[in-house]
Amino acid sequence: MGTNDTSTPAEQAGPLTGFTVGVTAARRRDELVALLTRRGARVVEAPALRILPLEDDIALRRATERCITAPLDYVVATTGVGWRGWMSAADGWGRGAELSAVCRDAVVLTRGPKATGAVRASGLGESYSPASEATDELLTWLLAQPLAGRRIAVQEHGLPLTAFSAALRERGAEVVTVPVYRWAPPEDPAPVRRLVESTVRREVHALAFTSAPAITAFLQTASADGLHERVLEAMSHDVLPVCVGPVCARPLLDAGLPVVWPERGRLGALVRTLTETLPTRGRQELGVAGRTLVLQGSALLVDGESYWLSPKGATLLRALAERPGWVLSRAELLRRAWADSAADEHAVEAAIARLRASLGPHSDLVRTVPKRGYRLAAG
Repeated sequence: MGTNDTSTPAEQAGPLTGFTVGVTAARRRDELVALLTRRGARVVEAPALRILPLEDDIALRRATERCITAPLDYVVATTGVGWRGWMSAADGWGRGAELSAVCRDAVVLTRGPKATGAVRASGLGESYSPASEATDELLTWLLAQPLAGRRIAVQEHGLPLTAFSAALRERGAEVVTVPVYRWAPPEDPAPVRRLVESTVRREVHALAFTSAPAITAFLQTASADGLHERVLEAMSHDVLPVCVGPVCARPLLDAGLPVVWPERGRLGALVRTLTETLPTRGRQELGVAGRTLVLQGSALLVDGESYWLSPKGATLLRALAERPGWVLSRAELLRRAWADSAADEHAVEAAIARLRASLGPHSDLVRTVPKRGYRLAAG
């Protein structure tokens, strides 16, 4: 859905009405989008990556055969989807029982509750799972064990765990890496490029991330288009980055950006965090003509009903609402809303006309003062 669209007036307002959220997820995207739209948000879908399963990949089959040929001392499960994919592929090759047996005799480590749930669903149990869901903590735990001569299977999660495996090999372990799936660029890169541009223009109010690789891909797209610094600037002040958890947030934290995430790494908790945080950043109450109106994100809320505005329209209305009744000249409004463009005052007149159309029965809130500019009705 485009960020410049306007809705039919008089929609019922939800807690995220007026806010546009960018979603880069590949997995469970439909679920996340449904949770956000149910609360009134508009969503820009731009998968930054796609998952390529490797059920028929030679590398996965060879890794599975290596695991089966000799006892394993440790098995590391990093993701639920990866573990299930591995077990399913082994079943398809007729080696599922053997793989389960060798894993059952090993010490199984899991990275977080999703991997733990998948391991348990396969009939196994975990011996250790860090509360932080961080791969680094799994490595710290392993390095505290005597590893010389031990065999360790490491189920990877989309990207090679090169440093993780190298640290184990340095301690004398034999490491079998298990590449169950890999991340790949999206088939159509245009949506993520448009989301980068929308972020720079502040046409989205938040970005919801569910994986660190997706963040990396998003920032790489910005760099390729020469917009990396401008994206970081937008996310530092105006566009809220929200992650499913601290592991996901690491690329943004490394870039020095402020990030919020829920205590529990779940989609529902992510949406609750957005619902609690966004209105505190983009909500303004207006006392106009004896009524209290609410400007929230890019929508005006009147008596529980919402009127969606374009990003430019919302910027203009917010500028006029700073001092209801005071006149702002076309030149001042041009400076506020078109700071980075070569637009002229005719653009202001056209945008004001569109703003009034979006406000429907409340179009008279924006008054023209001949030869001077515009003001918001007051009193």
